Amino acid sequence: MQKEISLRLLPAEAIDTAAVTEYIARGTAAKLADITGFYITKRSIDARGRQAWVNLTVKAFIGEPFIERKIEAITLRDVANAKHSVIIVGAGPAGLFAALKCIEQGIKPVIVERGKDVRARRRDLAILNKDGIVNEESNYCFGEGGAGTYSDGKLYTRSTKRGDISRILNILVQFGADEKILYEAHPHIGTNKLPHIITAMRQQIIACGGEVLFEHKLTDFIAENNKITHVVLNNSIIIQAETIILATGHSARDIFELLYKKQILIEAKPFALGVRVEHPQALIDSIQYHCTATVNNDCARGEHLPPASYSLVEQVNGKGVFSFCMCPGGIIAPAATSNGQLVVNGWSPSKRNNPYANSGMVVTVEQNDLQDLKNFPLHNEAASPLSLLHFQSWVEQNAFTAGGGKFVAPAQRMVDFCSNKTSATLPACSYVPGVASTALQTVLPPFINTRLQEGFKAFGKKMRGYFSNDAVVVATESRTSSPVRIPRDAETLQHQQISNLYPCGEGAGYAGGIVSAAMDGERVVAMIAQKLIL
Repeated sequence: MQKEISLRLLPAEAIDTAAVTEYIARGTAAKLADITGFYITKRSIDARGRQAWVNLTVKAFIGEPFIERKIEAITLRDVANAKHSVIIVGAGPAGLFAALKCIEQGIKPVIVERGKDVRARRRDLAILNKDGIVNEESNYCFGEGGAGTYSDGKLYTRSTKRGDISRILNILVQFGADEKILYEAHPHIGTNKLPHIITAMRQQIIACGGEVLFEHKLTDFIAENNKITHVVLNNSIIIQAETIILATGHSARDIFELLYKKQILIEAKPFALGVRVEHPQALIDSIQYHCTATVNNDCARGEHLPPASYSLVEQVNGKGVFSFCMCPGGIIAPAATSNGQLVVNGWSPSKRNNPYANSGMVVTVEQNDLQDLKNFPLHNEAASPLSLLHFQSWVEQNAFTAGGGKFVAPAQRMVDFCSNKTSATLPACSYVPGVASTALQTVLPPFINTRLQEGFKAFGKKMRGYFSNDAVVVATESRTSSPVRIPRDAETLQHQQISNLYPCGEGAGYAGGIVSAAMDGERVVAMIAQKLIL
């Protein structure tokens, strides 16, 4: 007999196979000797009370041989000589999963990626962190795997209507991810492991006859009769195009500018902008697990609980202020794609064992927010589809200037920030290029600055101890999502003007994270295959 059973266990019990087996026996009234094995199907932590509990759902095998969890692997075909091909612009999650789906459908994918492969890309990140020099084509946003490769690999999504989440997770396991992502409530791969998975995907795509062209940037295209006939790479390489999937990510500003120049329909899309906040991880643990941090900032959460996370949201003057991409045991990283602009993001290794916890803390920005912003150089162009993109860029330039260059980030202690007081000193921070004490009201527009201040005070009431000068506020977190949408037909997923152009993923405004972008890439390919009647 196979039976699914839910258990509520102490953290130490939840990792003890013998203890879990005993609880299964009690819950099913079976003999202990008859339980041949089990595997976890769901796992979450309930830390609402003084005692933290682990909720487990397991599939138990009773009185019959135990069968290991089945990983639903996708079946791939040889597409080297396929009748149809698709040019995929961008090797992020939308592009890679679109390529794999193409191969499943018998279509040859040709990925063109402006950046480098994950291994070469790592060297450029080291130079950015150490020397403050950004490679504008190879950085935390551009390169194999996209922005998610070196910014954590979080897999949690609420986009259940966009596709099959379990399929995406199973594919990641097929290419080397830990099976834990199949059952954790908030699955996470880790920046140290994700590059190996991305590499395995690329190698499989090539082995099946697909192509992956690194350091090939889309710089132009030729269109006739509302159809793209050729794409231009690196200003000189011209490739004939049958179908194009545009999966360029949320930071490919040159693509938005190109579409606008070509009079291809795009539109401004609300996005979120703010700061990244970092606390000692022990402080967050003490708040969330109701334990006590020692003088050495070690938390008594115990070895069986993971570093604590949080999710916060507050309405301030009719606008949402909310946490984004929370990284327990994480690091703040420089995520700019251009010199003279400063962007911060966060990531965690798989063990989440760094001494700090950081999270984006952002405010929703809409076009009407720009109308009264007189010091914004382009405030008279607030109705332009590129207005929010230019606003985003302007704030990033302010942050770079305020930090003094070389990607040193302007920062302030949290209570000082809310009191408009420049911090005399700053706490230790994980941001490698360094932080400089700055009055952030000179960096952030007033409507963002004031809403963040009220948001932090409200969060301090929800999480006692969160509102603290032990926390550092670092500017600026601005790449939460794309400030531009590339409109497509709801039924065919084609661009509304160009019949063979399929915008997808975060850059097109139709996803928000690794899993939702991957699902969107697959959806687009399914539509292409249907059109080609394969």
